[in-house]
Amino acid sequence: MKKIILSAFFMAAFTGSLFAQERFNPNVLQGEFGVTIGAAHYFGDLNTRASLNRPKIAIGAFYRKQFNNYLSARLAVHYAQLGYSDVYSKNDYQKLRNLSFNTDILEIALSGDFNFFKFQPDDPQHNFTPYITLGIGVFSYNPYAYLASKKYYLRPLGTEGQNISYTDAATGKTRKPYGSMAMCVPIGMGIKYNVNNKFNISFQIAQRLTFTDYLDDVSATYVGSDKFTNPTALALQDRSYEKTANVIGAEGRQRGWSKQKDQYVIAEIGISFNISSYKCPSDF
Repeated sequence: MKKIILSAFFMAAFTGSLFAQERFNPNVLQGEFGVTIGAAHYFGDLNTRASLNRPKIAIGAFYRKQFNNYLSARLAVHYAQLGYSDVYSKNDYQKLRNLSFNTDILEIALSGDFNFFKFQPDDPQHNFTPYITLGIGVFSYNPYAYLASKKYYLRPLGTEGQNISYTDAATGKTRKPYGSMAMCVPIGMGIKYNVNNKFNISFQIAQRLTFTDYLDDVSATYVGSDKFTNPTALALQDRSYEKTANVIGAEGRQRGWSKQKDQYVIAEIGISFNISSYKCPSDF
């Protein structure tokens, strides 16, 4: 599916570049600065069915540089909150697993936008367009959970044996601590409308394909309770004891699915202000 989406994007971008060969006056459309507000949602080992039932706040700011009436580059910064819990799952095993997490996200990304229609501010004939976007970014994250109403950051605890150099018997690999930053690929679509020569409004939804499976601190298999010396790490690596007397966290048993990276999506509305004077040139 990802390959199909990417192929469609590049085909559309190539087609758009053909339309963009028309004359473009750089004094007409130069750039815009905007702010956004919306909702973010997580998908991963705790939300395996892509449910959209726990959205959290997302805010952002961006600068968009126009190259012509169809193509632009956008530098954006986002702050978002993500989180989920096994209690929301319809899967009995996940409910028994009983894991949860929250994290704050700070993301910076550079994207290319392609307008399907000619977009010319202050021109009633060309003041609206849908567009698609594709980019590359980096974000910081630090998952945490609550135990007895107290907040604990999970990365320093090494809940999957990262801090004790645990070697996975199935793969032969030694687990190492994961970082606090990862890369992402934002891909999505939006619409924008020019209200007047001063500002524009927009709506965008973009999925983030990430390069980490530890956004939720869940990835591989259980280490086994006898491996932990830190009582907090022990209590948070397998929380099935809160649901049943027969805990499920035996060494080697599946805790997450390491073959698929975590993802998140941001849907947002925005307002942007034109930072250059716009005029409709008579020779267009």
